[in-house]
Amino acid sequence: MTALEGVPSDDLPDVLATGRSDVSALFVSFSARHPDGRDAEYLRWHSLDHRPEQHRLDGLRGSLRLVSTPACRVARAAAASPYDDVDHVMTYLFRDRSVVEPFYALGAALGAGGRMPLRLPSLGLATFDVAGMVAAPEAVIGADILPWRPARGVYLLLEEGGAPAGELTSVTGVAGAWWATSDPTDGEVRQVTFCFLDDDPVEVAVRIRPALQRRWEGSAVAPLLAGPFHVAVPFDWDRYLP
Repeated sequence: MTALEGVPSDDLPDVLATGRSDVSALFVSFSARHPDGRDAEYLRWHSLDHRPEQHRLDGLRGSLRLVSTPACRVARAAAASPYDDVDHVMTYLFRDRSVVEPFYALGAALGAGGRMPLRLPSLGLATFDVAGMVAAPEAVIGADILPWRPARGVYLLLEEGGAPAGELTSVTGVAGAWWATSDPTDGEVRQVTFCFLDDDPVEVAVRIRPALQRRWEGSAVAPLLAGPFHVAVPFDWDRYLP
């Protein structure tokens, strides 16, 4: 990870006073690989058609598509059923939970127009409330804008329970982390954590293991899925495939 010059934004009140991200909810969808091996075709359709259409929604702030390769799967630190079959993760960043209803309505309208030609096997989806974020000092930028900073990949955690994940930003190659928790009224509390990576995801997966073991030695969280993912590359749809 290359350190950038200057004082980190989170230590500059005058920078933060000019504006902050208002993202408070993450919609996360976990999917398996396409049963007929049409993953690249799916990524092309979703990236060029379905994903950009979501930006007509008032309250959508961004999105992130992740893909697991065979090397990524081998490097996982945890994978409990059914999440051991996750090879695709799609995340939308919402201003708040009120965006979820029009999000579903838009999907239904696109489907009625013949705009949903491909589906991946769903392994679960949920809306999470942003609980915390930390940027590594070397990244310089503020933690609240980490999702818009270029990343080589993400180390993703899905856990039962909830606990701050800021300590993971001390791992070399981790530019920062966001974590979000499910609504307790929806049932058992779960937490999803995105560690944004400057280095190769599989290499970071090796470095991060000791920190994960320390994290899981307590009783606050238990892993359901922990592993590296690549960011899908536009117009190079088959670069990272399951």
